[in-house]
Amino acid sequence: MTRVALVASWLNQYGGAERVLEVLHGMFPASPVYTSIYAPQAMPEAYRSWDIHTSFMQRLPLVTRKHQIYLPLYPLAFESMRVSGFDLVISNTSAFAHGIRTGSGTAHICYCLTPARFLWDYESYVRREQLSGAQRALLPAVISLLRGWDRAAAQRVTHFVAISRLVAERIKACYGRESDVIYPPLDTRAYAPSPDYDDYFLIVSRLIPYKRIDLAVQACSQLGLPLRVIGDGRDRASLERLAGPSVRFLGRLPDADVKEHLRRCRAFIFPGEEDFGLAPLEAMASGRPVIAYAAGGSLETVADGVSGVFFKEPNVASLAGALRSFDAASYDPTAIRRHAESFDRTVFAERLRAFVKRTTGLSV
Repeated sequence: MTRVALVASWLNQYGGAERVLEVLHGMFPASPVYTSIYAPQAMPEAYRSWDIHTSFMQRLPLVTRKHQIYLPLYPLAFESMRVSGFDLVISNTSAFAHGIRTGSGTAHICYCLTPARFLWDYESYVRREQLSGAQRALLPAVISLLRGWDRAAAQRVTHFVAISRLVAERIKACYGRESDVIYPPLDTRAYAPSPDYDDYFLIVSRLIPYKRIDLAVQACSQLGLPLRVIGDGRDRASLERLAGPSVRFLGRLPDADVKEHLRRCRAFIFPGEEDFGLAPLEAMASGRPVIAYAAGGSLETVADGVSGVFFKEPNVASLAGALRSFDAASYDPTAIRRHAESFDRTVFAERLRAFVKRTTGLSV
């Protein structure tokens, strides 16, 4: 039997990376998971039955709540965890985890969500973040050192897999490495279309700057269109100040409530540029069309005219124009659902197993 280990950057917040990890763990349920830090209370209860190994960083004060302040230590954390005795290591990461040290003869496949944005797109990242003057003065030197380590660590990976063509291009530019594309997994069985829908538009997202929720809030406020925003984050207060009476902020909701909102919305709005984006696919699996900014992963997940429509510029006017002309009745929920099924977790597992066999000779 092939011995497999999994590696994650950190396990102290739940999002798309963790959903991918869950599918990987489902494929290899006996596999240990190596990570820098782990906060059980912040993760689904199922994780508590996993064999999770953390680095020395786990013992640092407040690390699971203030992990950003320990940024320079992550390379050391993964360098210090030598994973041996395995045939295959799969790192699932957008930062640092691909730097894990493996034993001789171990194949290391990195499922790369993206090369770390804060390292390789630093100027854009800083513009969106609320950093102090001292942080802005000190960070460039730290980022330069981390970028050098990041590129060197990438050379130890046996094979890269990217989540989208956009990320594959970024891997080539940042690391000088080629990669295959396997789209992230979606559990389409967890979503079901509704025979009818309500009038509101919907966003499900963390409320942080690069998600560009402000575009949707302003556009719907200007047009008086009903918008429901599910999720929370540090931008919530500023977004609420932008919002008119047609916009409602619902905060975090139980999964069952989120799924009901997805299947009942008029359309899902996806206003930011993402490397991939699972949330729009969840809406499509629920039979609902998506209004997305024409950039990044949306170009690979949204079928224009079949499962949604694009707006061309990252501004309020462009999105407002798309909202004015949008006709929900012109979309077929069955066709939308069928499109989403091409991203199902069974497709992901089949493609990943085939990739492992082709590149390493291992059967998993």
